[in-house]
Amino acid sequence: MLSTGALRAHLLAARLAGPVATSREVSLRSYRLFAARDPRVMLGLDPAWGWKELDLLRLMADKCGVSNDPAHVAGPDVIDPERTLAGLDAFAQRLSSAAVRRAPVLFGTGHPHRLLGFYVALADAMSAAGCAVLTPAQGRCIDITTRFGVRTYKLDYVRGVAMVREPGVRPHGGEPGAHTHSPLPVRVALEAAVMVHGRLPELVVGDHGWVCGAGQLGIEAIGLADTDDPALFVGEAEGRVSVAVPLDDAVRSAHYRPLTRYVLNRARLSQ
Repeated sequence: MLSTGALRAHLLAARLAGPVATSREVSLRSYRLFAARDPRVMLGLDPAWGWKELDLLRLMADKCGVSNDPAHVAGPDVIDPERTLAGLDAFAQRLSSAAVRRAPVLFGTGHPHRLLGFYVALADAMSAAGCAVLTPAQGRCIDITTRFGVRTYKLDYVRGVAMVREPGVRPHGGEPGAHTHSPLPVRVALEAAVMVHGRLPELVVGDHGWVCGAGQLGIEAIGLADTDDPALFVGEAEGRVSVAVPLDDAVRSAHYRPLTRYVLNRARLSQ
């Protein structure tokens, strides 16, 4: 079993926490856009409170460990590894609770290039524990606004984990899916879950719009978030997101494997 100390060391060595690749400039830009309610960073969340830039900076300092000094405007951002560990423990507890209830679960990621393996391992474990891992709206086309204009993507699943692909892109050859912040995929999946299967998931696990989009609709949602993703932490502060784990969400996929082992052990889902 991976110890807390060993995982803390790994978080720092892999730059999942501590000084991370996400820059202070990028994070502050996201906070400004969120305060202006720019849909590109809202991720499907409609906040109940009027969050200003300074409010968001204080929240992110509390939730992630970034500097709360507004004069600090450059350099790498910082995530406190103790907050990451606490988040992973809470994340594992939610998985364990769902597994005990054999609750239906939906997994989805907007970061398939990095995080697909992490979620696949969790989906496999939840399925082995008797949970229904839902895959609604397989193959459904979704129009998503991007910086290049509106583009059509296809909802797809890999071993129970949802993502979007560009139509015509073959799912083999190392192309795991497209990066997206949009909440539209989870909305489409949830609608199909009700219309076709007659039930909603009791838990949504993922990142970006998958978490915020589900949480906004009142479904329990847990996920991972970087310092430039304030929406998940706002959702957690307002009670719409159950757990937001602060970490860099764009390091090499292999660096998330120790986190997988840690979460599965903590959730008592190791096989």
